[in-house]
Amino acid sequence: MSFWESVLVVLAGVGAGTINTIVGSGSLITFPILLLLGVPPVSANVSNNLGMLPGGIAGAYGYRRELRGRWGPLLKLLPWSVVGAAVGAALLLVLPAEAFRKIVPILIGFGLLMVIFGPRLQRWSAAHHQETGAMPRWQAPALVVGLILAAMYGGYFGAAQGVILMGLLSTLAHGTLQELNGWKNVLASTANFVAAVVFVSAAPEQVDWGVAALIGVGSFIGGFIGAGVGRRLPPAILRAIIIAIGVVGIVKIIFFP
Repeated sequence: MSFWESVLVVLAGVGAGTINTIVGSGSLITFPILLLLGVPPVSANVSNNLGMLPGGIAGAYGYRRELRGRWGPLLKLLPWSVVGAAVGAALLLVLPAEAFRKIVPILIGFGLLMVIFGPRLQRWSAAHHQETGAMPRWQAPALVVGLILAAMYGGYFGAAQGVILMGLLSTLAHGTLQELNGWKNVLASTANFVAAVVFVSAAPEQVDWGVAALIGVGSFIGGFIGAGVGRRLPPAILRAIIIAIGVVGIVKIIFFP
């Protein structure tokens, strides 16, 4: 890889880390660029996953104020992300990419619908809680199942995992959009970390450490940029960005695989 190609990968990492912290889908920047530079698809996916880890850590740290006092319920959700990510990473290593790629647009679309209609469902859920003194019985199990599926997707590919998580959390969890964005950063980073452990342990030959390092430098910088920008966005604008990036992700995966 030439000097300018390396610079391009770092800049792609900055952009991906910024977008991932705000909403997700940053891998839709880095993954195609790696393919364009001739990195084999599976190696590009695995190396990109490792490279996104520093950005996820930076983004989660940048949202530490929003996470203050909210770690209790979040820690109860983390094991489900661990389980789902381990399964998804294993699927990447044993299944053909085409089989899973066909359902990715459906998953992203479902996440976008939850981002759009999540506030209404949240208000309905809160009103139900006030009237009955209890949350709907289906809400907690639905959140767990959704987190496992989102983490499976994140372990397998990861692009737009943040969109799906924000859809789930805005529909089935309680908190401001910025607080839930902080949760999203922690959950997505956990899934990426678990997937990285699986990849390094089971298929180290697929890791291009040079590529992972270049993306890692860029995503770490982008994570702090995204945290600074994202927390200042009003909920309506943040939701609009989530929807716009999600739609772009669907178009990219369907028409430009």
